[in-house]
Amino acid sequence: MMEIIPAIDIIGGQCVRLSEGDFARQTTYNSNPLEVAKMFEANGITRLHLVDLDGARAKKPVNLAVLESIATNTNLTIDFGGGLQSDEAVQQAFDAGAKQITAGSIAVREPEKVKSWLIKYGAEKIIIGADFKGTNIAIAAWTEESQFSLQDFMAGYVKTGAKLFICTDVSKDGMLQGPSMNTYRHLRLTLPEAGLIASGGVTTIQDLEELQEIGVTGAIIGKAIYEGTIDLKDLARFLC
Repeated sequence: MMEIIPAIDIIGGQCVRLSEGDFARQTTYNSNPLEVAKMFEANGITRLHLVDLDGARAKKPVNLAVLESIATNTNLTIDFGGGLQSDEAVQQAFDAGAKQITAGSIAVREPEKVKSWLIKYGAEKIIIGADFKGTNIAIAAWTEESQFSLQDFMAGYVKTGAKLFICTDVSKDGMLQGPSMNTYRHLRLTLPEAGLIASGGVTTIQDLEELQEIGVTGAIIGKAIYEGTIDLKDLARFLC
């Protein structure tokens, strides 16, 4: 069964969404992320993808208080990302209530460090963030394109024991234009052992049905919920 994972992106303690990762194209949806998280939980959601966008820019966690508030006041299983560049930052995130963390740019820049986290915490707790533009990995809050191909990057981490990957098509994130189905199909065929969490562009229930047919482990939904192209009540069929 594919997991449904709503996203809350945080800037200044508020729930926002960006278009194509551009901080200049920001929409604020709610000043109270805990309220949003509780709404998700009330509709049967059990997972949450929480992104500290301030932290991504600062290269250290900024909104740990938001994480702690949601972890303390809900039973959601939270994966937390944004600014996790050091051993200390990762431990702070777990201490604040994250059940999993997402290693983004650091997984490209310092693979040995991320491998040490996989060993220390276990592969189920460390998600590798595979953000991509075209066929290459994007880094630095999506502002830079690396020389690594998505395929080679993920294959390398699979060999080192990583099990979970959030694959975000930056060009589609927040655009409500549908996910990169062909990319996910290709990855399922070439890296069947990788737990693939699709992110970016999920717009309709039909998108989720197609992702489920492809066989992804999970699907992250952000703007579609906030803009109403997906109704939380319609997700019930995926939550059995």
